[in-house]
Amino acid sequence: MPSKLDQLRTMSTVVADTGDMESIRAFKPTDATTNPSLILKASQLPAYARLVEEAIVWGRRQNAMVGDVTDRIAINFGSELTKIVPGRVSTEVDADLSFDTDASVAKAKKFIALYKERGISHDRILIKVASTWEGIQAVKRLQAEGIDCNMTLIFSIAQAIAAADAGAFLISPFVGRILDWHKKAGGGPYTPETDPGVKSVREIYTYYKAYGIKTVVMGASFRSTGEVEALAGCDRLTISPELLEALSKEEGELKRQLDPNHVGPAPAKIAMDEKHFRWMMNEDQMATEKLSDGIRLFAHDLAALRTMVEQRLTAAA
Repeated sequence: MPSKLDQLRTMSTVVADTGDMESIRAFKPTDATTNPSLILKASQLPAYARLVEEAIVWGRRQNAMVGDVTDRIAINFGSELTKIVPGRVSTEVDADLSFDTDASVAKAKKFIALYKERGISHDRILIKVASTWEGIQAVKRLQAEGIDCNMTLIFSIAQAIAAADAGAFLISPFVGRILDWHKKAGGGPYTPETDPGVKSVREIYTYYKAYGIKTVVMGASFRSTGEVEALAGCDRLTISPELLEALSKEEGELKRQLDPNHVGPAPAKIAMDEKHFRWMMNEDQMATEKLSDGIRLFAHDLAALRTMVEQRLTAAA
């Protein structure tokens, strides 16, 4: 019998959630997605020193700002990933721009231009933007200009509906971080079927399919293979190398859990605007806290990357 990973590929598009290219080569996902934390981690590995060094040398020659060098590192990683995966590569807008619509749009366009300079078409790239109200408005503008976006840090149906209204190409609802919050709050024990992160993605998937919404649902942030299996059939699933390896070694039947042709009764349709969005988020303590926490964590790791770049530039002087 095929491994569970091979069976999963017949139901969902498998995406690698990593900056480690050797893992991507090993598991052959369709797409790849990164974030500041993953790039910071990968940049410290000897195998990818050349990608960082190239940006440092370029920055020194150009007398570039630290932010331009960190952008170049992100593009260096993304460019390499486009050589490995046949599909899309996600590159994330700076987390500290999460509440600045204009700056997020500008950074997204900069990334697309930098990829274009390397001969990489915009249709190979997804721009990742945090799912704040300001980020959602940035995505609305970017999608209108033909720049496809991945709305990340999705923890609630309110964010998912607003992202769909903005025309987002794809959303990344986080499974494991929702589970983390509920366990910390004293909930559980949970099975994959009662896992609140799994239930959240299923709710979003059902809403989208019931109303013919084309935005892709890509489950993310998994803590176990059980969570992945509980979402088999979701449009896409972005999975860490550790869980990809585990699934590649597991045998037995993998049952489809989500099917666009059988989603059950349509949930109540919600008309979303800024006031409703902010109220629904305010009423959802978990989503509010995890969105804030996620932005802070990404911003922290981006700051660490910038510090490393600044020290390297100074040392090269």
